[in-house]
Order: sequence, then structure tokens, then C-alpha cells
Amino acid sequence: QLTLVESGGGLVQPGGSLRLSCAVTGYTVDYLHVAWFRQAPGKERERIVCINSVSGDGRSYSSDSVKGRFTISRDRGKNMAYLQMNNLTPDDTAVYYCAAERLALSCNVYGERDFVSWGQGTQVTVSS
Repeated sequence: QLTLVESGGGLVQPGGSLRLSCAVTGYTVDYLHVAWFRQAPGKERERIVCINSVSGDGRSYSSDSVKGRFTISRDRGKNMAYLQMNNLTPDDTAVYYCAAERLALSCNVYGERDFVSWGQGTQVTVSS
């Protein structure tokens, strides 16, 4: 059974950085499409970054809202995925979720409903 557990959230000042971690068990992270979503209060959940499986092309994609600031990566040895977030702003305040799935097409064509396996979420608050 594929399970995901996020960690690394917290309170950070504007302009700061955080790295979120997603521990993957039950499947090798390299062979999964992995995505990070976030949901701010009163807003819909949005996919912000994703990365294709190694057996696909391994490419990553970012939404316009985080492009150039957030980076997704994975470590096969630790079976982990990461979200490095830099230059954070108050608009980045949200609950962040990792999601993973074996999918056929590029991860950027899939939405929330296509990912069956989710972590529990971790709160990120950007405030001075």
C-alpha cells in the first residue's frame, strides 16, 4: 500500500525558505509521478509542482505562481520527495500536500482527482 507522510511545515518570515519532505512507503518513489498541492483558506486546492516518474521522462513542471521559487525533487535512496520553497510570501500560506501515483501521461495534465495517494498535509504560514 502506497502511503505518504509530509513534514517540514511551519512559520517563516516573508523572503524566507522552507523545505517540505514527503516520505514514501510501499512503492519506489522513482517510479511514481509526484506532485505537491496546496490549499489556502477559502480557496481550491491547486497543483503547484509535479515531477514525472523516472520511467517516464523525469521532467518537472511548476505553476506560474511558484515558478522560479519552488523546486520539486526526489531521493531514491531515502525514498523521499521534497519541495524546496524560496522567497516565500504571505500568499504562499496554505496547507501543503504531497500526492503520488502511477500515471501514464505527463504529470502536468493531471489534476487533484487523478492522484489517489495523498499525505496528511502540513501547514506553511508566511508572516512577519
